[in-house]
Amino acid sequence: MNNGAGEFFNKIRCLKVKELPAHLKPMFIIDYIKKSINKGLDNYNARYIRTSTIDPLLIFSYLVALLKELAEQQQQAEEHDQSGHWSNLRS
Repeated sequence: MNNGAGEFFNKIRCLKVKELPAHLKPMFIIDYIKKSINKGLDNYNARYIRTSTIDPLLIFSYLVALLKELAEQQQQAEEHDQSGHWSNLRS
């Protein structure tokens, strides 16, 4: 599997600090950003939509469940703090 982020980091790893801004500057031009987004969408379409894989759905459902679990844990921690169980430690 070819990873775009891995390629990017491999390229900049060889650069000197002074060369980095000149290498990154063209990446912030609107046309470059549009082309990158289109390329990413085309790759997504080819990989997941045309092949009818459910991987994106599984990843999305996992992330939703993870966010829900984190919110519940945060709420429980806040309720625990408000109930005074930590009051002995704070004094």
